[in-house]
Amino acid sequence: MIKDSTLKVIFIPLLGICLPLIAGLVNYERYSVPEIILLNLYFTVTSLTIWMGCNWIHFKLRPLYAPLPGLLVKIVTVCLVSGLYAACIGLVSSLLWMSYSGELFSWTSIYKFISLCMAAVIIFTLVYEVLFLTKERELDTRIVDQLDKERSQAELQALANELDPHFIFNSLNTLNHLILNNPRQAHLFNNKLAQVYKYFLLNKNRELISLRDEMEFIDDYFFLLQIRHDGKLKLTKEINLQQQETMLPPCAVQILIENAIKHNEFTEQNPLHIKISMNGNHIHVSNNARPKLYAVNSTGIGLRNLSSRYKLITRKDIEVEKSKDQFNVKLPIIR
Repeated sequence: MIKDSTLKVIFIPLLGICLPLIAGLVNYERYSVPEIILLNLYFTVTSLTIWMGCNWIHFKLRPLYAPLPGLLVKIVTVCLVSGLYAACIGLVSSLLWMSYSGELFSWTSIYKFISLCMAAVIIFTLVYEVLFLTKERELDTRIVDQLDKERSQAELQALANELDPHFIFNSLNTLNHLILNNPRQAHLFNNKLAQVYKYFLLNKNRELISLRDEMEFIDDYFFLLQIRHDGKLKLTKEINLQQQETMLPPCAVQILIENAIKHNEFTEQNPLHIKISMNGNHIHVSNNARPKLYAVNSTGIGLRNLSSRYKLITRKDIEVEKSKDQFNVKLPIIR
């Protein structure tokens, strides 16, 4: 693709030399060689002023006309404003030239010069729009390719997370123990486990789920965790479930709860406190931080998966805040 600097080097001097000659503003027979060089420099400066001014106009107008409907309306708007600017500079430049040169004053030549300036500006505005749109399309294509790649990675990671063999193994061990020692509790545990995997199966291919459905799933999931960990976990929810339009990716909160359990020490005397709250445009999932003294065998898939899914759906990312005693993850609210 032709670069902007190449266009400037070629066409600014070329237009500065050709346009006044075509319009009849200059007659080389009246001037010496040094004077011809000077007059060409004068009109090249005029050409440069118009070119750079139009570039500035394009730069400033682009954010302003972005809300306008339709590509044609935007192009007509920028062409009209740039053309008026070129007409003003062309009029001033030609009047100054007629005043201080040896040429005979002629409105016809001035009007012709102004028209040529406007025509050149409109042509090059269209060229720049084509170059800009081509570059924008290339950028969009790269973004889409990257997002598709992240989507594929996120889907594979989500699948691995859904079928976590450790969770299955621990849950079945707990269920086996309850069957022998507390059949009634075992029956309830089995029902909750069925609800958890029903949620996984129903929503594994969905991008978004309602906040209410996610919180109902978290209730079932956390019940299983409390049975497994003998009441060493505490959950607090400060969520307005009346906001039906609030959405989030399936298992987004579950991933953060699992992450908190995996990386922290907790006992009956010092339980792990997990809090789910809503504040402004985010859902906060926080826990008291007591990192395990030994290294945790973790791939970091959970948070990367969650981050990828949010980038894919909302073009926003999750926010992780760490302190000595607290770990907090902010999930952007999707409406």
